[in-house]
Amino acid sequence: MDHPCHKCGHVVEDGKPFCSQCGAPQIRVMMPDAAAELAPASAGAATALARGEVDPVFPGVPVDALPARWSQTTQSCALAAGVAVVLAFLGLNPFVGALGAGIMAVAFSRRRSLGTVIRPTAGARLGALSGLLFFAASTMIEALAVAALHKGAEVRSQMMDKVQQAAARYPGPEVQPFLDFVKSPEGFAFMVVASLIFGCLAFVILGSVGGSLGALVLGRNDRP
Repeated sequence: MDHPCHKCGHVVEDGKPFCSQCGAPQIRVMMPDAAAELAPASAGAATALARGEVDPVFPGVPVDALPARWSQTTQSCALAAGVAVVLAFLGLNPFVGALGAGIMAVAFSRRRSLGTVIRPTAGARLGALSGLLFFAASTMIEALAVAALHKGAEVRSQMMDKVQQAAARYPGPEVQPFLDFVKSPEGFAFMVVASLIFGCLAFVILGSVGGSLGALVLGRNDRP
């Protein structure tokens, strides 16, 4: 069979590599139009970005999957921790304050990022961060207050009273050696460090629980 030359139109026998009239090659390799394939995807990505359906920092990740950018997240958690610190110094139980800090962190984060869906797992992370900030802020303020007012001896006396009250509830031969250890400088330092570790863990856990509960309760408004 013959076919026309793609350049001059002269009839060329099949199998001939070149046109006998103009010398144009007759074997052509068709390459896919990469630009045509990429254009719709790029246009779709740009449209999704303009609509706010994807996060500009994490391309391809829906905004719904992220509670907020880290800057907004930190600000929301810090604000929640600050409110909890004020409430704690006004008389609110610190453990209740840690739980409330987690709930407020989710509420503030939702307010800063309108339309963002915060799931319980993300809310738990927000709450844990707010609980940690709450613990750090309250501990620093209490330490500064003790140092400024020279209440170190009073704090130690109060801690010893609580230890003795707890020991009186569980009398036994091993209690007295423990009390003697606590009364020593090394034992008092150990009790302070143990109390700080316990308080930090408790505040983080309670804040995480509060954040998860806040995401569940506040997320009901997002359901159709």
